[in-house]
Amino acid sequence: MTDDTTPDLPPEIVEMLGRPNPAVIGTVRRDGAPVTVATWYVYRDGRILVNMDAERRRLDHIRHDPRVSITVLDGEDWGTHVSMQGRLTLQDDPDLEVIDMIARHYTGKPYPQRDRPRVTGVLEIEAWHGWGRFA
Repeated sequence: MTDDTTPDLPPEIVEMLGRPNPAVIGTVRRDGAPVTVATWYVYRDGRILVNMDAERRRLDHIRHDPRVSITVLDGEDWGTHVSMQGRLTLQDDPDLEVIDMIARHYTGKPYPQRDRPRVTGVLEIEAWHGWGRFA
């Protein structure tokens, strides 16, 4: 355990999370309805980092209820995936450092759109479960 509330992830899951895999993040609207969208992510220091355009509606959802779930699918075997739940903390990304890191992870290049503000979400993993070879 990394602290009293964060569960350790097995090394094989950490290894998979280190690759640029497909992922879907779920948030909760004010009316309680779930919303899911595809997302890029990076796994760093036991946390999942995501990044959004500052005008995304899902930021309103997260500000109202920071609980999220993200499912990362093994890009080589979609039957193997891990879902993680926790609370997302938001912080501005004024120099686009985090979105550039995430974009390089997926494309090898900095994020191309430079004229819109970005917000980083940091997921503190509270729970997780896996399927496929992680079950």
